[in-house]
Amino acid sequence: QVQLVESGGGLVQAGGSLRLSCAASGGIFSFSSMGWYRQAPGMQRLLVATVNSMGQTHYLDSVKGRFTISRDNAKDTVYLQMNSLKPEDTAVYYCYTDGPAPDQYYWGRGTQVTVSS
Repeated sequence: QVQLVESGGGLVQAGGSLRLSCAASGGIFSFSSMGWYRQAPGMQRLLVATVNSMGQTHYLDSVKGRFTISRDNAKDTVYLQMNSLKPEDTAVYYCYTDGPAPDQYYWGRGTQVTVSS
């Protein structure tokens, strides 16, 4: 059974940094895309960053230059380094990985990131 466990969220002042981690287990992930979505209250879930099996990355425009996604296939872990945080980055951040079937995804339970002004 695939499980994704996020860590690293918390409360930080604007301009600060946080590093999110997501450890995957129960499957083989080196061939999968992994990444992060976020959801603020009353808003839809947005793709923040993703990295595929080739190491290619994609970012939400508003986080480009501030966030960096990386993965360690040996540890089945994906990271999100978040710098220069803004209050609008406040959200629950969810880790995901795609499954073997088309449009199949696995999700973590989420970690809260709160940026105070």
